[in-house]
Amino acid sequence: MRVPRTFAFVDLSEFTQFTEIQGDDAAGKLLASFRAVARDVASERGVRIAKWLGDGLMIVAVDQADAIVFSLDLQRRAATVCAPLTLRIGLSTGRALLFEGDDYIGSAVNTAARLCDAAGPFEVLIPVDQVEDLPDGVHTIPHAPLELHGFSEPVAVCTLSGDPLVADRNDTGELWTRSPFVV
Repeated sequence: MRVPRTFAFVDLSEFTQFTEIQGDDAAGKLLASFRAVARDVASERGVRIAKWLGDGLMIVAVDQADAIVFSLDLQRRAATVCAPLTLRIGLSTGRALLFEGDDYIGSAVNTAARLCDAAGPFEVLIPVDQVEDLPDGVHTIPHAPLELHGFSEPVAVCTLSGDPLVADRNDTGELWTRSPFVV
């Protein structure tokens, strides 16, 4: 079954070097902090963490705007929690094959992964031709086309930037304070 989705790959840049210099314990603490922040942002923004990739992750969103808000919000929050490391993020929207019920295969998935690989520190990349309605407060910055591994032609991309102006719409933190959970 093919489904329309937006995918984002996130990588904690320079994690290997950080581990080598600071040691396994410091790296483990930093990674635990990163994952906690990523879980919080995903829950608040209505996206699903499809898989953890060591010092990175892959998310899937039904709406592109949710993936964009997740990406920019995670960048902002991780800047403090993950310092001195930075995030790089690649996004792509398209139809993907839902494989065995919990994995995705397709060009959009591959594009998001390759854009993450190509992104610089604090950079969120998306193909120009895939930009839909951007959330208020978000804008694009022109970027040179990128030659991505496995793609025959350069991909026209832009960088997403800004501070999304969206209200929190997921109140999962309050679920346990309502009846019948409160005595």
